[in-house]
Amino acid sequence: QVQLVESGGGFVQPGGSLRLSCAASGMAFSVATMGWYRQAPGKQRELVATISSEGSTNYRESVKGRFTISRDNAKSTVYLQMNSLKPEDTAVYYCSAKSDIRFWWGQGTQVTVSS
Repeated sequence: QVQLVESGGGFVQPGGSLRLSCAASGMAFSVATMGWYRQAPGKQRELVATISSEGSTNYRESVKGRFTISRDNAKSTVYLQMNSLKPEDTAVYYCSAKSDIRFWWGQGTQVTVSS
């Protein structure tokens, strides 16, 4: 069975950095498109970034230049480096995996940006 396990969330002051990790198991990681979504209280879940099996990346406009998604196929892990964090980045961040028509979610990790 597929498992996506996120880690690296926490509390950080505005302007700070965090790196999220998502370790995948039970799937062919190297051929999957991996992604990060987030959901703030009272809001819909939104796409943050994706990375294809070939390494092509896509970001939502509000995080461009601040966030970087990357993957390590040897470790079946996807990362989200988040710099220059803002209070509006506060949310639960979810890892996702897509392969063919199948889609999986992780359990989420909380990121709180506050002074």
